[in-house]
Amino acid sequence: LFAGVCCCCAALRPRYKRLVDNIFPEDPKDGLVKADMEKLTFYAVSAPEKLDRIGAYLAERLSRDVVRHRYGYVLIAMEALDQLLMACHSQSIKPFVESFLHMVAKLLESGEPKLQVLGTNSFVKFANIEEDTPSYHRRYDFFVSRFSAMCHSCDHDPEIQTEIRIAGIRGIQGVVRKTVNDELRATIWEPQHMDKIVPSLLFNMQKIEDIDSRIGPPSSPTGGEKEENPALLAENCFRELLGRATYGNMNNAVRPVFAHLDHHRLWDPNEFAVSCFKIIMYSIQAQYSHHVIQEILGHLDVRKRDSPRVRAGIIQVLLEAVAIAAKGSIGPTVLEVFNTLLKHLRISVDFELGDRRSSAGSATFSTSSKESDERIVQNAIIQTIGFFGSNLPDYQRSEIMMFIMGKVPVLGTSSQSLDTSHLGDLGTRRIQIMLLRSLLMVTSGYKATTITNALPPPFLDPLLSPSLMEDSELRQLVLEILHNLIDRHDNRAKLRGIRIIPDVSDLKIKRDKISRQDVSFMKKHGQQLYRHIYLGCKEEDNVQKNFELLFTTLALTTIELANEEVVIDLIRLAIALQDIAIINEDNLPMFNRCGIMALVAAYLNFLSQMIAVPAFCQHVSKVIETRSLEASYFLPETIFKDKCNLPKSLEKHEKDLFFLTNKIAESLGGSGYSVERLSVPYVPQVTDEDRLSRRKSIVDTVSIQVDILPGNNTDDKVDNTEEITFEALKKAIDNNGLEEQEKEKRRLVIEKFQKAPFEEIAAQCETKANLLHDRLAQILELTIRPPPSPSGTMTITAGHAHYQSVPVYEMKFPDLCVY
Repeated sequence: LFAGVCCCCAALRPRYKRLVDNIFPEDPKDGLVKADMEKLTFYAVSAPEKLDRIGAYLAERLSRDVVRHRYGYVLIAMEALDQLLMACHSQSIKPFVESFLHMVAKLLESGEPKLQVLGTNSFVKFANIEEDTPSYHRRYDFFVSRFSAMCHSCDHDPEIQTEIRIAGIRGIQGVVRKTVNDELRATIWEPQHMDKIVPSLLFNMQKIEDIDSRIGPPSSPTGGEKEENPALLAENCFRELLGRATYGNMNNAVRPVFAHLDHHRLWDPNEFAVSCFKIIMYSIQAQYSHHVIQEILGHLDVRKRDSPRVRAGIIQVLLEAVAIAAKGSIGPTVLEVFNTLLKHLRISVDFELGDRRSSAGSATFSTSSKESDERIVQNAIIQTIGFFGSNLPDYQRSEIMMFIMGKVPVLGTSSQSLDTSHLGDLGTRRIQIMLLRSLLMVTSGYKATTITNALPPPFLDPLLSPSLMEDSELRQLVLEILHNLIDRHDNRAKLRGIRIIPDVSDLKIKRDKISRQDVSFMKKHGQQLYRHIYLGCKEEDNVQKNFELLFTTLALTTIELANEEVVIDLIRLAIALQDIAIINEDNLPMFNRCGIMALVAAYLNFLSQMIAVPAFCQHVSKVIETRSLEASYFLPETIFKDKCNLPKSLEKHEKDLFFLTNKIAESLGGSGYSVERLSVPYVPQVTDEDRLSRRKSIVDTVSIQVDILPGNNTDDKVDNTEEITFEALKKAIDNNGLEEQEKEKRRLVIEKFQKAPFEEIAAQCETKANLLHDRLAQILELTIRPPPSPSGTMTITAGHAHYQSVPVYEMKFPDLCVY
């Protein structure tokens, strides 16, 4: 009777329940009853309105079996659910999905690893199903939290731990795939979800043994490797997540990376951090690269008070990111990158000098170690600036060169440069050197079509200003930057080192015909270049490298910019340098004087072979040969040796050891060169840079007071020289009609240069030069006396001692004071 009642009750049960019950065998080991499963599937497809009831009933049975630990039936229920999901795609499947997700959640909440893996596998299958219409009310918050927790499994059994972690990573991947493509359901990108997903993936990625083997674009590992290696699976999931990020949610995916690296102290050492950001830069869309760079810069600002090694690690990460981004779209972050880096460069110098001041008098190991760490930060910043700039397009690189040059602090000026007022002279020098080193890297490999593009006046003037500083390293950096910009045919490596080149043709110098733009540049700015070379040779702290770079500068100028007119100017400059060493008005050490002589010999040997004038080559070769026999210290191969016997003086040397202007003019004149200007000695122009350079020879000009005595013998005066009298001086300072007189003088000069023959102008200039020379000689022969009482005196500034060898005189006249 009881059996009959049960059969009757079973017959009265809903059909969907009977179909569901039939798929469960008596013994769960037998597995799903396939014939009954086909009937259930056909019923669900035929009556989709019953799907929600089928799902609810399956969920009820599964929950009961989980509680009773009947895991065999749990497996059968999940298999049935999976098959129903794959077979049914109608709109009525939505309620069924809710029941399915509820069952998956039950499995994930259980403490049994097998059930957690089972629930994850079912969820992954569900995630791969493309639904006809999205369900906007469905949320996956629980699954994000649960899968993230599984990624951090610490089970005592390594195999189970790995299995659970792989399940967690695959679950996160399923959540991402299910939600990321739907723009209206973008909850997965909210910070509360990204803060769980990204650190979970990074935690597993840290287990990668060989980081360098897979840095770069996404790899294509085999399916077995993906399933068995949590680190590899996490990396691929991380790449997939970033690849799906859009403009609005990119930052939410990147910021948790910084939090993870900070929390686990992975900036020092920073191998894993570099690996992470390489993966990020290669995975995201190229047009979003500037987002990542902005985030790195922002994090650098946040951690600006951290240890030097941490900051250096962040900057190294920025370098790697910039190296990838520079090949694509960087957007508006170019100047922001440089602004931030230059600001941190100043901060690093401030920290370094602050530590040095605080530990003055007590040289401890910790302080020196911290200073060296700050140097690591500074070198990382310089490397980043240089690498970033060198990878930019030429038009942007020109702007960056101007930008960096504008930041170089110049003593005595107020500009947009970095604020170094509180750093003092030492800090300012450090900033100058590091910025010039950055600029050197930016200009490396820069090939401008014309020299005007490479050295525009707004860039050339501030660049050459440090060449007047009393710092040999600054001057070296300026010359190296000039080499990068002038050398457009990669000849610099062939000219490395100062030496007497036996045959220049063996160097296989590459050169083109001088363009009109280059000729125009040399007419406008050639004297400026000559002047800085001239003054650079006169510095007392010059070492061998300075002379080598000066030689290379002269040689590159000859190759890239020299026409006949420039060649004559360069010869005049070389003879003027030789005169510096011979006359020695600046009291240079003997090594410097011999170094200048060696520089002139090496350059004229190179120049004579480049222009290939036989008589000129013969004169240069003869002088070099004589020096090698009688004064080898005038040649670079000897003077720049470690141990070289220097002469005590140069005054007694014969003329055969020197390059003579008359013989050079004679040799070049026979080959068609216009050599009239060779007879005019080269004298550098005086500019405002002298005031900015803080060079002692300019600032500390000695004032010599000379009394004009009555009755001085002036019979040997030149007739057309105006006599200096009280009336003449009074007339000179009278401002009435001064403007009209000046205008008339200018008109006459312009008219004269427009109409007069060149020979007449040249002869008159030579006559005036001789008159000036004679007049100065007369003044120097006057009696020099101590200054009398200050009343009734006047001061007349006659010139600058540094450039024209004319002291500043104070001449005394009664009852008149003129400055």
